[in-house]
Amino acid sequence: MIDVVIAGAGPNGLMLACELALAGIRPLVLERLTEPSTEQRANGMVGQVVRVLDRRGLYERLTSPGATPEPVPHFVFGAFPLELSDLPDNPLYALPVPQRRIEQMLAERAAELGVEIRRDHEVIGLTQDEKSVTVELRGREPIEAAFLVGADGGHSVVRKLGPAGGHSVVRKLTGIGFPGVTADDSVSRMGQVSVDPGMVGADGGLAVPDFGVVPAFRHLRTERGLVAWAPFPDRDPLLSTVEWDQPAEGEASLDELRASASRVLGVTDVPLAPPTGPGPHVMRRLFGGNTRIAERYRAGRVLLLGDAAHVHSAIGGPGLNMGIQDAVNLGWKLAAELCGHAPEGLLDSYEAERAPVARRVAMHTQAQSLLIRPGGEVTALRELFGELLAQPTTRQHLADLMSGADITYDMGPVTGPLVGRWAPDLPGLREATRTGRPLLLDPTGTLDTGPWAPYVDTMTVPELDTALLLRPDCYIAWQGTTDDGLRDALGRWIRAV
Repeated sequence: MIDVVIAGAGPNGLMLACELALAGIRPLVLERLTEPSTEQRANGMVGQVVRVLDRRGLYERLTSPGATPEPVPHFVFGAFPLELSDLPDNPLYALPVPQRRIEQMLAERAAELGVEIRRDHEVIGLTQDEKSVTVELRGREPIEAAFLVGADGGHSVVRKLGPAGGHSVVRKLTGIGFPGVTADDSVSRMGQVSVDPGMVGADGGLAVPDFGVVPAFRHLRTERGLVAWAPFPDRDPLLSTVEWDQPAEGEASLDELRASASRVLGVTDVPLAPPTGPGPHVMRRLFGGNTRIAERYRAGRVLLLGDAAHVHSAIGGPGLNMGIQDAVNLGWKLAAELCGHAPEGLLDSYEAERAPVARRVAMHTQAQSLLIRPGGEVTALRELFGELLAQPTTRQHLADLMSGADITYDMGPVTGPLVGRWAPDLPGLREATRTGRPLLLDPTGTLDTGPWAPYVDTMTVPELDTALLLRPDCYIAWQGTTDDGLRDALGRWIRAV
């Protein structure tokens, strides 16, 4: 019997496979597509996920050897420029890499760790009992596993079926509800284009005749809609628009995108030409949007991950930030369950910790979606919100919110100013956390982990004035200057056998 079957070979499913493999579990990844998708979807990663990948040694694979993440000095929130350079603690990191490259890198890493990926394997049914789950496949023999994880929530073929949302086959098969709201009055258009080089300024902004400059990598809201211009250095630039109450039919086209951009900017024409670089090229149209969160993340031996558990607006780029951190949270807990090292309730803490994060992301993406709508009432709201953004405390709050740096998990009776938060950067920590094991940072080198010693790595860090116990996902489970409480904290997360 297989330990874990993961349905879906997108970034979230592949990251979970890597995390399980680090813990000694050999999962099987099933993907219904015969080949990796060439469709351009996410254009990169924003938030804590960038540092999470760095802690696993994966950031360099997407950038260059020796590279380390740096926070971005500027970002956007609800089509407002978000100035971050003056913040005392800027937590917002970004990595502009196409999703297909992220998937390729994670697939390569999974293969290095011995993970098997079977393509052209479509899940069509499942049954489970107290000991296993049987996964039924189209045209293939069923597979029995101890656990099944549905990471199948991001397939674009199903995503285009309409505004009702809820496209995870695994979630539907388990009967888990997917409550939320649907907004069906907007039309989003996106396409790769080319423009006259003279229209692009030194800062990347697009100079549109009779309008002015559309800034690069920012949302620009007008009284008629939203437009965004993204001049990526290594591929054709991307132009996108959002309008409300503008019907459309037929195949998405460059002419349609050009007309939409002209309406939003209030000009006669935006001179766009077809892309000139190698394809495949993006040209798509989406109607409406959904904000939905699964009623539960677990049904017996079936768990949900990423978009299978939550969907929301893509504004601000929170999708991979949340989904990959779901995977890092679930991976070590599921591995502990399989290896017999999980204390009672550990696996259920996955939902307890991650569902509130999904609700916060739903909250801020819905808020941003309201701030970009046209209309005089929204303009008045934006005027007030703009005044609030002049305050550094407001911008710090938004940066923490969007990055996920404000997440604090409940560590039970353990307390301390750092307990429950993600471990700060320290010398040697990037290398020490690549194993995905619990880690004790000990300033003195004298703390005793007792029977938990085989399960915990220890690193002496003289720079610290307090010892820190890090869970495999780098969240701090305990802090102190003596052994007092350390073993109780270890016992909460690891069952020593």
